[in-house]
Amino acid sequence: MDCEVLAIGSELLMGQVVDTNSSWIGERLAAAGIACYHQTKVGDNHARIVAALRVALGRAGAVICCGGLGPTQDDITREAIAEVMGVPMRRDPDVEVALAERFKGRDFPPTNYKQADVPIGASIIRPVIGTAPGLICPVRVPVLGPAGEKVIYAVPGVPAEMREMVDGAVVADLVRRSGERATIRSRFLRVWGVPESKVAQIVAPRLEALEGSGTTIAFLASAIEGVRVRVTTRAVGDDAEAKAEHALDAEEAQLRSLLGEAVGGVGTEGLELVVGRSLVRAGLRLAVAESLTGGMVGARLTSVPGASDWFAGGVVAYGSDVKRSLLGVGPGPVVSEQAAKQMALGVAHLLGADVGLSLTGVAGPGTQDDQPAGTVFVGLAGLPADRAATGPDALAVRATRLTLRGQRPLVREQATTQALDYLRRALG
Repeated sequence: MDCEVLAIGSELLMGQVVDTNSSWIGERLAAAGIACYHQTKVGDNHARIVAALRVALGRAGAVICCGGLGPTQDDITREAIAEVMGVPMRRDPDVEVALAERFKGRDFPPTNYKQADVPIGASIIRPVIGTAPGLICPVRVPVLGPAGEKVIYAVPGVPAEMREMVDGAVVADLVRRSGERATIRSRFLRVWGVPESKVAQIVAPRLEALEGSGTTIAFLASAIEGVRVRVTTRAVGDDAEAKAEHALDAEEAQLRSLLGEAVGGVGTEGLELVVGRSLVRAGLRLAVAESLTGGMVGARLTSVPGASDWFAGGVVAYGSDVKRSLLGVGPGPVVSEQAAKQMALGVAHLLGADVGLSLTGVAGPGTQDDQPAGTVFVGLAGLPADRAATGPDALAVRATRLTLRGQRPLVREQATTQALDYLRRALG
């Protein structure tokens, strides 16, 4: 059985409220092995809700309606579902009593009793947190024969109330109706330093090999966060979880063999966590000197719990005089490979760190030292491999040039990410 999600509320269409409910429901359906191919939003209009429900039921065996179950005039989900079911409404006495008890001793407008009105034939999901009950509404489909039935679930739009009902009643009912134990699981591989088109080209053999297997690959790209390669698989049976994990493990190994060092993390692991883990493994402490990023690299690094074990600190050397007096940058342009090397070496010595990382460049608009906006130099000093080549007391230095595109905020974000990736790759 597959299930669609219908989010109801004009505020969602006008951008006044961001629909986080649909994505959360999608995650819960996937974990239970229930496919979800469409998610739709519709405003508080009876005719449009009815039309959206009929379209959804034409494609799926179940629909979860989220929102429109309150006591006000624009809460019309119940009435729309009743029309789709082809039944009148009734007032449920048990819900009516529960509402009266909930508001006992308080001002209770009679309109609140609207929440006790339900379509005939619907089952009630008792609220634990709020006042509006949810609904499980069977819909007869003549074309499916005498036993043909689809289902509409209605849950509140308040996130806490919605989650309690979806987890407590809806998913279990869907699994029962589907007649099988299944799960849909995904895993994300974090790829940095390779554009999405190149990643897709490298991974193309796996897309062909997985055709028809129940496992799929998709790409989600970001100019700041790199490319996330999503592997999704569906497994069926009492051991569905174990089967899914095995399939994901096997595909991750295949993708790593193709993408190599471009894969830096899994799931929600950011570059800062990967870098910190590598520094701990190597027994090294890092110091950072930042110019155009103004402390953004340090902020990313210190977002990781326990960063003090491997991050000594940072210097925001924005002015040229600070670069020269504090970090030992010599005469000449401060937006240059040489300056980046001197900054990395200087901050490592200044803070007593094993490794120094630096950034200097032009975020824009305008130019500096005859360099156009988007020019960034990243310096790196003091890695073990460098020491092996230069002697135990020396800090060898290297640098790379980046040419970034976009407005000032995007250039700074990209510079932060690419500097961390430069360090990640050097750490190995």
